[in-house]
Amino acid sequence: MQRTAARSGACGLAKYKILRDVFGYDSFRPGQEAIVDRLLAGHNVLAVMPTGAGKSLCFQVPALVKTGLTIVVSPLVALMQDQVAALKLAGVAAETINSAATREENVEIWQRVASGAVRILYLAPERLMTERMISALQRLNVALIAVDEAHCISQWGASFRPEYDALQSLKTAFPDTPIGAFTATADEAARNDMVKKLFGGSAEVFVSGFDRPNIRLVVEPKSNSKKQLLEFMKGRESESGIVYTLSRKKAEEWAQFLQEEGFRALPYHAGMSADARSENQNVFMAERGVVICATIAFGMGIDKPDVRFVFHADLPSSLDAYYQEIGRAGRDGEAADAHLIFGMQDVVLRRKFIDNEDGPEALAKAQHRRLRSLVNYCEAAGCRRQVLLNYFGETSPPCNNCDGCLGFGRMDQSATRSPRRATRAPTSSSSPNATFADADLLAQLKILRMKLAKARGVAAFVIFSDKSLIDMAAKKPLTKWDFGEVHGVGAAKQEQFGEVFLATIANFVRAENA
Repeated sequence: MQRTAARSGACGLAKYKILRDVFGYDSFRPGQEAIVDRLLAGHNVLAVMPTGAGKSLCFQVPALVKTGLTIVVSPLVALMQDQVAALKLAGVAAETINSAATREENVEIWQRVASGAVRILYLAPERLMTERMISALQRLNVALIAVDEAHCISQWGASFRPEYDALQSLKTAFPDTPIGAFTATADEAARNDMVKKLFGGSAEVFVSGFDRPNIRLVVEPKSNSKKQLLEFMKGRESESGIVYTLSRKKAEEWAQFLQEEGFRALPYHAGMSADARSENQNVFMAERGVVICATIAFGMGIDKPDVRFVFHADLPSSLDAYYQEIGRAGRDGEAADAHLIFGMQDVVLRRKFIDNEDGPEALAKAQHRRLRSLVNYCEAAGCRRQVLLNYFGETSPPCNNCDGCLGFGRMDQSATRSPRRATRAPTSSSSPNATFADADLLAQLKILRMKLAKARGVAAFVIFSDKSLIDMAAKKPLTKWDFGEVHGVGAAKQEQFGEVFLATIANFVRAENA
């Protein structure tokens, strides 16, 4: 008993030290610490947390507290590469073995894994769940397994992926290793399915609030799609956003249309070559003012904090899918827009898709129920956010940040033009110093961050998040010690980037005081 208590106390101290020294945070966000604690105690956990709530930290901190290797299952190469790049910059020995690397590179990484030099290894499910890989990992000390985008294992969810099905055997292959499953969206049926498949029916389930109050929700009747998109896009030339459409052909057409209207727009769909998709995604991730016109092939793992809008030119497949897709907007906590144009012809088409799918009758019935829930959301006469949150089992007062509350563009009225963009103040998820940040200094810091990111071939947020730059622009640190107190500046980033950021800040302060 005393030994267990001592170990628990040591883990408690270690998690705070890692949180501060590695990731540069003074405290956990709401909902994170309880999940960290259960994983450290050896329990299986399913965590449903809204996009931007910090799911990755919930398994990265335990991974660094525990002794041994942590396996992270992730569906996309780009997502794995971004996560590994961010961890390496934070001083963490992380790697990924994936199809984008050469065989020689993957062999070299595996040798480091086998020697114990790697703490966190990212793998796609199809690479992990081979007899050879499982057998090799069983010979190592696998301390934790984290399954990211866990909804992909559930046929009742929005993005079922057959390759995730094989993960059901993880609990048998590693019976003594705790498994954490993480997703941003899952209703009760999908949650139960995940628990059954990944944990044999037994796991601790954590469901954080689904609300993203900084995203303004608007649905308007579909009339002239291109005219409606153009009206919405007025004044947004410098903003990043996503236009979702149903087909590959439409994704190309929307991108060309916006280009002709003076916007920087790029297509993204599964019919493009892998290189073309990767190039367009990288441009979107690294630069401002880029609009991606995409099918649902685009989005999973998109960790770009300053996406200011998501525009649905066609109806999503369900409220689950809609919630997941609009969740790519406003991850920095600043005001963002989710705008959907809706027509009954979209509903007819979606019904045909469901009826033409091969699958069990129960699944088709569930998909039709989900479609009806989405239609109810689109036709809601009151607060739209209440309808959305109620679908996920939550209640809320009227939000005053949707067309139903604000009285424009509602489906039960003729379309009155909506405001160009959400103007709501930043939410509590924004940096606490956002109000005090010097805008001119912040602009210079963003330019510096972009230069550093391009030099390293990584996305800008991998260097520092917007919250970190806002905190710098507010605090204006002039010493290495002060720089280490900035939000998101751990020891490794303090060492790597302190000098260059401090020089920019010092030059700005001198010019300001001259």
